[in-house]
Amino acid sequence: MFRFAKAPTYLLVSALLSSSFTAQADNFNALPEIGTTAASTLTIEKEMEYGDAYMRMLRASMPVISDPLLSEYIQDLGHRLVANANDVRTPFNFFMIQNREINAFAFFGGHVAIHSGLFLHAQSESELASVVAHEIAHITQRHLARSMEDQAKKSPATMAALIGSLMLAIASPEAGIAAIHATTAASAQGQINYTRSNEKEADRIGIATLAKSGFNVQAMPRFFGRLADQYRYASTPPAMLLTHPLPESRISDTRSRANQFPAKRVSTSERYQHARARIVARYAGIDSEAALDWFNRQLKKANAQQKNALNYGKALVYIDSGKYQQAHELLDPLMAAEPNNRFYIDSATDLDLYEKKYDQAITRLERALKDNPNNKVLRLNLAHALQKAGRSTESISILTRYTYDNTNDTNGWHLLAQAYADNGRRDAELASRAELMALRGQWDKAIQHYIQASQLVEVDSLDQARYDARIDQLRLARARVANL
Repeated sequence: MFRFAKAPTYLLVSALLSSSFTAQADNFNALPEIGTTAASTLTIEKEMEYGDAYMRMLRASMPVISDPLLSEYIQDLGHRLVANANDVRTPFNFFMIQNREINAFAFFGGHVAIHSGLFLHAQSESELASVVAHEIAHITQRHLARSMEDQAKKSPATMAALIGSLMLAIASPEAGIAAIHATTAASAQGQINYTRSNEKEADRIGIATLAKSGFNVQAMPRFFGRLADQYRYASTPPAMLLTHPLPESRISDTRSRANQFPAKRVSTSERYQHARARIVARYAGIDSEAALDWFNRQLKKANAQQKNALNYGKALVYIDSGKYQQAHELLDPLMAAEPNNRFYIDSATDLDLYEKKYDQAITRLERALKDNPNNKVLRLNLAHALQKAGRSTESISILTRYTYDNTNDTNGWHLLAQAYADNGRRDAELASRAELMALRGQWDKAIQHYIQASQLVEVDSLDQARYDARIDQLRLARARVANL
């Protein structure tokens, strides 16, 4: 699969604590108390506005993993849990950040982030799901809004700054602590951490969600216990333990609750194993030799199912290292055994494109799409293969529909911009790049790109009318964010 350079990591403190939040502080303080938990601070609609704004900032400032296969996996896992959760009031969006720190966090609007490092420490899909289920519970129970409500009562003068620092703290605890020290003299622990009752509530609800979703509920106390043991005496605990402390009482409570459910044997998830192998090969921040050493050590103790995923991971390392023959030796038998496995189709496409076997790649993808015509991974792969084959015009029709269906997917806009560039359509290229900037909250740049696009097309044409209408929409979106 095509891969794009990741955005550099910038400090979010200045943006989150900017004066754009200040005007809203008085409005928050003036809201009446009507008795509903968190209602006096934020409505669901306002939470979604904050969540959308913060998601755009994260895209611009953190190394969000845009890998379509991993996005598909984590979205499917998350929505399997959401389908069995109670009190769901918002849509949910699950995404991954390339970071070896063990962490996951949730924020307004149903957004849940999972660090890639979590895959390296979770030893089963149920363990990973236990963390995700816990974060889902934080959202359904509106713990962040309730925390903000509590802080608003204690220090109303700093409400605007607390919005920024609280949201920063859940994503980057050390920076959040610094931000809160800059805005209030109150205890940093009390300001940024969910309360113990919140944590226990999220554990309790998360375990119930795990059980209804068909996962092993014992995975939560097992993972929490192993994490606590590993970092019990560490001078610098992982980010997850800064915002989600693990006292023995909490681990005991999760173990007690898990024991209330009947024992359940859960089979190993092939997709989880393949996703984990892909992360080790491409997103663990280690060189090819270290990755191969990890796969070889794991292969010595793996069962047959795990061996397929581990050999797939080794094939990825060989592909990325330009060792195509070694990659073929591992990948070809896997493809022969499971020709519909999208992890294998994606990697076989990579190999074909590197070896300039464009027709072979396109034929394979078109065949796969007949069985699964709306699959995002296959559609993006086909568009990319067509571009590599010099058939960008054909890819435009695919990507136009794709970006219409998936407006928040940066992959589609990246490829569409490139396709228009290949075809010499500068106005459409600028418009596509403007959408990328808007997804990162870079409103001024997005508007300027659309203005340039409008100036390049015929006056009073349909394209100009469309570009001008989009300029108006972006200006309204910019104003809404400013009003937050």
